[in-house]
Amino acid sequence: MSTPECHDEVCVTCSDAATRVTVLRLLDNELAVVRTERGEEEVSVALVAAGVGDTILVHASEAIAVVAGGAS
Repeated sequence: MSTPECHDEVCVTCSDAATRVTVLRLLDNELAVVRTERGEEEVSVALVAAGVGDTILVHASEAIAVVAGGAS
């Protein structure tokens, strides 16, 4: 078994760290575009009930929790 190469301080493949991001827009197929420190990225929101403006925790491109609701 090989170990994945990690080029950042925290490896999203082998780390338990999640990242806080903001949902910018929802897409089809339980996906969302989110704002990260590096710009916009597409992640899965299949496991959470996230809406536009919500702050969510993402690990390995999968939303795992909603931590703050957006504007109603």
